[in-house]
Amino acid sequence: MKQLYRILPVVLSVGVFGCSNSSTPESTAAENPPAEGQEEFVSSLPDSAPVLKVATTGTMPPFSFQDDYGNMQGIDIDSIRALGEEEGFKVEFYKETWQNMFDTVESGSRDLAISGISYKDERDAKYGLSQPYFFNPAAIMYAKPELNINSLDDLQGKNISAMEGSKQVDQAQQMGKYNNFSTRTTAFLLYEDLMQGKVDAILHDLPILQYTAKNHPEQKVTIVPYEGQDNPSAQQVILMAKGNTELINKINDGITKLKAEGKFKEIEARWLGETTSPTASASATTEQAN
Repeated sequence: MKQLYRILPVVLSVGVFGCSNSSTPESTAAENPPAEGQEEFVSSLPDSAPVLKVATTGTMPPFSFQDDYGNMQGIDIDSIRALGEEEGFKVEFYKETWQNMFDTVESGSRDLAISGISYKDERDAKYGLSQPYFFNPAAIMYAKPELNINSLDDLQGKNISAMEGSKQVDQAQQMGKYNNFSTRTTAFLLYEDLMQGKVDAILHDLPILQYTAKNHPEQKVTIVPYEGQDNPSAQQVILMAKGNTELINKINDGITKLKAEGKFKEIEARWLGETTSPTASASATTEQAN
């Protein structure tokens, strides 16, 4: 079913951020006062608290990325730590590629995955998904103003790209009528292709594009969101193994409590601040692809 609603394109500046991949533990909840280069997070839980193995990409700011010392940072890192403090578990992060996050949770080598994961019916059928905890709509980024892209329909005849395994891949394929469609494994590679003129537009999560624009003002681009808050695929979830009822219930219980406390809003404000500042002179009608 398609829905129409009003949005404003967001014109911002964007630069490059780096990325790398591995499958080793990156950081754990610290028990000692932080020193330069050490993890700043200090858990209030006892040494006997259980430790969950958390898969994350470490290459998707503002959700999951590494600081100059290799420590994990971001919205999802703060969120899972807050859930752990609420529900009585510590976390140990394992940096994975996007697809490996899902594979390691399914195999049982990781307890859960968190890194800008959106709800999809296919994921819900295959994995154990938490209730939503963050609004994460899809968006289009393009660099040439003469393209004047305001919706998915405007991508027809264009060369476009999205991140492998993401909801934007499904949406682009459902839209069809593009000239060429490709996928990449990280947001950095998508952005690099856009800046090199290999594609006309890229599709990714709005907060990722906003955060990149906010922190790396090197190239002018236009960002156009195209999902409403009532769309299930615009909701972010934590991924666990299908049938792991005890952990799923624990995570959902923590999400409910932290929502009531306003904790997720606090985390969002820390990383995004005021990012929705449309500068276009006229609004655009966007058609949502479901």
